[in-house]
Amino acid sequence: MRKLRTSGRLAVITAAMALAITGASVTGTQTATAAGTLPCDIYASGGTPCVAAHSTTRALFGAYNGPLYQVRRSRDNTTRDIGVLSAGGVANAATQDSFCAGTTCLITIIYDQTSRHNNLTQAPPGGFPGPAPGGYDNLANATAAPTTVGGRKAYGVFVAPGTGYRNNNTNGVATGDQPEGMYAILDGTHYNGGCCFDYGNAERNSRDNGNGTMEAIYFGNIKVWGYGTGPGPWVMADLENGLFSGVNQRYNANDPTVNHRYLTAIIKGEPNHWAIRAGNAQSGGLSTYYNGKRPNVPGYNPMKKEGAIILGIGGDNSHGSAGTFYEGVMTSGYPTDATENAVQANITAAGYR
Repeated sequence: MRKLRTSGRLAVITAAMALAITGASVTGTQTATAAGTLPCDIYASGGTPCVAAHSTTRALFGAYNGPLYQVRRSRDNTTRDIGVLSAGGVANAATQDSFCAGTTCLITIIYDQTSRHNNLTQAPPGGFPGPAPGGYDNLANATAAPTTVGGRKAYGVFVAPGTGYRNNNTNGVATGDQPEGMYAILDGTHYNGGCCFDYGNAERNSRDNGNGTMEAIYFGNIKVWGYGTGPGPWVMADLENGLFSGVNQRYNANDPTVNHRYLTAIIKGEPNHWAIRAGNAQSGGLSTYYNGKRPNVPGYNPMKKEGAIILGIGGDNSHGSAGTFYEGVMTSGYPTDATENAVQANITAAGYR
């Protein structure tokens, strides 16, 4: 297990965890958060700052007061940014409801809340051509994944097969064998056996560039590559040319079936070391399903990550998957378990229902 390098960092993270638990009080009207207690503030306190932060449901920095996502309505093809109710708060779903009343809206942009502008937009064609005109992927229906956060209405990103988002020109995302971490909050009851419902690091040309050119969270029950115990779904890592549930290429007994209605899924990696963690995003802590060396397959040590970001698709734009995404981040550096535990405490306090 990775240890904190200094007692000072431990004190910072312990304080962040306390704030994450006590600084967010869930009420019937709004989630009140103390400044500095949201996931990206906690990661920064742990020395692994966010380089991408995506959510259609809430702010991921305590000071964030910008747009979360953009919708486009079919009636006249006009667009509207959907922001937060207040700095560090929940999405202003009423803006979307008013703008989209009587027509259909699609999610066109999922904004990056960091200063790096790693926004996600309609995935372009790749090794697998997209289903939409010009080979692009479909966009998500903006009202297909309603939820509440702290008693406030919000919407997730409902990925039906054929839907996908991507950014092939990112800033600050890990490449090569550089360390990184990531988490995503997903609907653990919405999945399929298609390839591949991913969030994370992928190829910059939307093609399969070989073993080790990806590092992304996968969720679903496909068994073509790796898998765990039970019928699935499983949280695994898409490392390109393989979904991995542990060190072995196929079956790993420590990766269990998980299907919480709201699921926290974590993948993190550094030179010849990576981990899978997950938990219930509504209560409790995180479990570690794998923590060890890179897979026993040539091409994954060292890694050859390329630094694009994908959501809902595989690295080569394979788009047969289904799932629902609410929020997620990617970090610079390999987060400690203590940092992730503090983030999980904030997530459970946020009040997803």
